[in-house]
Amino acid sequence: MPIIAPSLLAADFLALGKACNMLNESEAEWFHLDVMDGCFVPNISYGLPIIEQIKSTTTKVMDVHLMIVTPEKYIAAFKKAGADILTVHYEACSHLHSTLQQIKAHGMKAGVALNPHTSVDLLKDVIQDIDVVCVMSVNPGFGGQQFIEHTYEKVKALKKLITAAGAATLIEIDGGVTENNAAALVAAGADVLVAGTTVFKASDPKQMISTLKLAK
Repeated sequence: MPIIAPSLLAADFLALGKACNMLNESEAEWFHLDVMDGCFVPNISYGLPIIEQIKSTTTKVMDVHLMIVTPEKYIAAFKKAGADILTVHYEACSHLHSTLQQIKAHGMKAGVALNPHTSVDLLKDVIQDIDVVCVMSVNPGFGGQQFIEHTYEKVKALKKLITAAGAATLIEIDGGVTENNAAALVAAGADVLVAGTTVFKASDPKQMISTLKLAK
């Protein structure tokens, strides 16, 4: 069964504590936290103080996804705020291997996100150093976008690369994940499903998380 990582970007920010309590009571294993700077992506979300407060509500994994330029400047700060996994974008890192080493040196798992146009082959030389590859199945910046169908082939290619390298890297899918495509994504090789709108706009968010958890 996949790991479910609801994205709090889709939650009601006026009732963030309530959303955190719901996730704590649900079958979700990770909290997915999208940090946007208005530069790398055309949107601004939330930052360190909010993540620190969310961390105080939960013992679940804090999966922090940095959609920002020069992410290497903020590694220590996000560790202090409570990140367990810190994911940086391939497209934002001029020295990716060094950034991954710094993340691990701070005691976090290291993730790399790929925009829809970025080939998984570019990770071949560093796949052994990556704990999670976050495959963007929409263009980053806004929730509620339509899923990009080519993602299935991309996941299959990434799975082959990971297997060939003998790596233990997890494949995470971020964007447009619903109860209708979850099973196909898991069949293609996905290990972690990020779901924002699908969870938080559902009539019963906890039941939706349980439904996604059963995808296989």
